[in-house]
Amino acid sequence: MRLFRLNAIGGFFLAAMLSAPVSGTSPALSGSLNYVEGQAQVGTEVLNAKSVGSVTLEPGQTLSTRAGKAEILLTPGVFFRTGENSAATMISPSLTNTEVGLDQGTALVEVAELHKANLLEVKEGDSTTQLLKTGLYAFDANQGAIRVLKGEALVQDGDQQVTVKGGHELDLDASGRLKTQKFNKDTIEQTDLYRFSSLRSQYLAEANVNAAQMYIGGNGWYGPGWYWDPWFWSYTWIPGDGMFYSPFGWGFYSPAWVWRAPGFYTGYYYGYRPYRGSVQSGAHGGSVPKATAPPRAVAGDGHFGVMGGGFHGGGGGFHH
Repeated sequence: MRLFRLNAIGGFFLAAMLSAPVSGTSPALSGSLNYVEGQAQVGTEVLNAKSVGSVTLEPGQTLSTRAGKAEILLTPGVFFRTGENSAATMISPSLTNTEVGLDQGTALVEVAELHKANLLEVKEGDSTTQLLKTGLYAFDANQGAIRVLKGEALVQDGDQQVTVKGGHELDLDASGRLKTQKFNKDTIEQTDLYRFSSLRSQYLAEANVNAAQMYIGGNGWYGPGWYWDPWFWSYTWIPGDGMFYSPFGWGFYSPAWVWRAPGFYTGYYYGYRPYRGSVQSGAHGGSVPKATAPPRAVAGDGHFGVMGGGFHGGGGGFHH
């Protein structure tokens, strides 16, 4: 009887949420603001929590921070995060040609999925870095540094072209011919921007599980893309098929695979505990977490609802 009542209550709230407009949000496009804290602005517009989901960087617009941080969405599965006292300019928001310029300060780019048709580039000074693989990339415009924690990048600087692999960095200010060298990852992993990015990745993975379960069976599903989750007040990424692990180790699930997520039991979501230990073989080169005991239910962390989002203007996917 209690389960029936929960189903009834959940259905009521879900119906109410899906029939109501999403206040302060718009369809997610490349350049959409997905999180902000502290002092940040786009041009002269000061950003706050209400700006999330409603502000999108147009070509030529600059996102700047002082004592603050921000997260913008690029292509589905790619997150661009700026640290304090930083400035980033949207050069091209095209789905097949996405380019952002880091004018000053620091940025971390998390790439959880990348297609062959995606041209994803970050401009720093006179150099242009193409991100070739899924992974984690750190940029420091003040020091002229490009670091690949995971993945692989191709840097074009003048007449020089250099491939930077995981665990290597490139000093753009070095004299003579550019060459890569190994670096201590602890120098990045101990920074505030890295910890912020790791935490954001975890939150978005939680939101993914919360969102993806609403589309099990294809009800309202429009394919891979950004989907709005009101419980986390941000867009999250839902892949079209299988499951993927972010560079930080958190899982992102498609609706057909979300039942494999830790904490997902019999159609209910009892709070998400990302799994980073031993794994079993999974799809797309990813892994499937082993079963764990259901954790304690967390209020507001699930049971109902996802709203809007995506590139089509209502529910996700690439179509606008």
